[in-house]
Amino acid sequence: MKYYGAKELAESFRTVRKNTIAVATDIPEDQYGFRPAKESRSVAESLVHIATANRFQHKFHDVDRRNSFAGIDFASVVSEFRAEEKRPRTKGEILELLRTNGEKFAGWLEGLSEEFLGEQVSLPPGQTPPSKSRFEMLLGAKEHEMHHRGQLMLVERLLGIVPHLTREREARMATSQAAPAKT
Repeated sequence: MKYYGAKELAESFRTVRKNTIAVATDIPEDQYGFRPAKESRSVAESLVHIATANRFQHKFHDVDRRNSFAGIDFASVVSEFRAEEKRPRTKGEILELLRTNGEKFAGWLEGLSEEFLGEQVSLPPGQTPPSKSRFEMLLGAKEHEMHHRGQLMLVERLLGIVPHLTREREARMATSQAAPAKT
């Protein structure tokens, strides 16, 4: 019995991206240059990083159909991503990048076969385990986004913004507490 496959992976990625877009929407554009620490990414750079990071996964697994990390020039990959993050963009452009790239990636995930997701990929030497399934690696794209979105939710708190998930939970609690009082 299959519990979690390509369709579920795509839908869960869409949910994560929807929540990232909500965070990006809540932060005012005039705060997109905010950095919680001197050496950290700005809000805008973090959002562009989130929006574009899954390109590596797509290129690795689909375009190049690699089964190993051997021969990848990580310095060039990181340099390319940093340049993309530094490129000036408006809030509207960043939101569109999040929407467009997110849906493109989710659409690709949705069409993957169980056989493809089960293929093993060799990790760089010295890593444990020495290999992972494509499924686990692609699940990592969602985990990576959630990691950075968590950072942005803390930034929201630093900026005096109550994150949307907290607001939604508080509204549900207020509704459920008010319901018994009416009966």
